Amino acid sequence: MRIGELLGAGRTADVYALDENWVLRRNRDGLDATHEWAVMSYLSAHGYPVPRLGPRDATTAPCDLVLRRLTGPTMLESLESGDLTASEVATVLAGLLAELHTVPARLSPQPEDRILHLDLHPGNVVLTPRGPVVIDWSDTAEGAPALDRAMTALILARTAVDPRARDAASACALALLNALVPHFSASGGMRAAHLAEAAARRTADATRGGAAHKRHDSNNSHDEDGGDGSIGGNGGDVRAHRKRSDSRDEADLFGRAVALVTEVM
Repeated sequence: MRIGELLGAGRTADVYALDENWVLRRNRDGLDATHEWAVMSYLSAHGYPVPRLGPRDATTAPCDLVLRRLTGPTMLESLESGDLTASEVATVLAGLLAELHTVPARLSPQPEDRILHLDLHPGNVVLTPRGPVVIDWSDTAEGAPALDRAMTALILARTAVDPRARDAASACALALLNALVPHFSASGGMRAAHLAEAAARRTADATRGGAAHKRHDSNNSHDEDGGDGSIGGNGGDVRAHRKRSDSRDEADLFGRAVALVTEVM
């Protein structure tokens, strides 16, 4: 397997070109991608829109995933460009979460548990010619669907309350949060306990070192390593600040985000 140019670098992985159709996502520090591969395979078998997986056998390094390139803008890019409205994005995003939560848990014996993405925001949905495809399954878990809804709401709210975010990014995040909440309420809503758990998870993740810069190749093909969950286009500035911020700063931001979600509900 000939590894080509570096296409992107995310929180935990680097993405390299293999050819015009396939990319290699390699986890740094040898982090095993077997669980993520198994979840994506399971979801693909249930018809959920995940990137097509390449071959994986005994010769494949545990930290590697071979994935089909995805061509098209992210929903975030379409929202910020004005090609999609907040209402349109909310409808698609809520639908993707609702569809995901129809898939039974792969491992949990609890009948009410479902597959959870736990980072499903507009930057992790690529609008391909065959429809939306959800990327970045590195945070996936199993549990109550309400936690997934709470996590998406919290991600948006954090951008809305972040003083370092661009005004346009904050406004987009707030508009999308307001548009999403009625969909989430119709799907079962989310309780204070779910928001608290989501905040604790995101605070712990952010204070482990934040996220690195990510870029895409010139053909606008997207890799399969999501960014840091920030909806805005303030990219490097926010991520650099986040890397330097301590747990108290992050806990304060997520506390304000929880308050905003609670107010919107």
